[in-house]
Amino acid sequence: QIRLVESGGGSVQAGGSLRLSCRASGFTMSSRCMGWFRQAPGKVREGVAGFDSRGRVNAIPSVKDRFTISKDNAKNTLSLQMNNLKPEDTAMYYCSAEPCRVNWYPSISGYWGQGTQVTVSS
Repeated sequence: QIRLVESGGGSVQAGGSLRLSCRASGFTMSSRCMGWFRQAPGKVREGVAGFDSRGRVNAIPSVKDRFTISKDNAKNTLSLQMNNLKPEDTAMYYCSAEPCRVNWYPSISGYWGQGTQVTVSS
């Protein structure tokens, strides 16, 4: 059974860092395009960063200079290193497994876990 489990969230002050991890099981991670999205209360779901069908990283401008996505196909894990965190980064973060496309984005065709909460205080 496909399962994605996120971890690594927490509460930090602005300027701090966190590293999120996602452990995948029930499928081969290399068969899909992996990424992260987030959702804050009252706000729309927002893709953060992911790998497209060309193996390129798609990241939104607000995080591309601060966050780094990486994966370890052998271990079936995905990570998100988040540096210089800002209060606007506060959200529930989800690991996503999507069918590969020319662009990465979360969709109903994909899978995600329960999420891990990131809270950044000013």
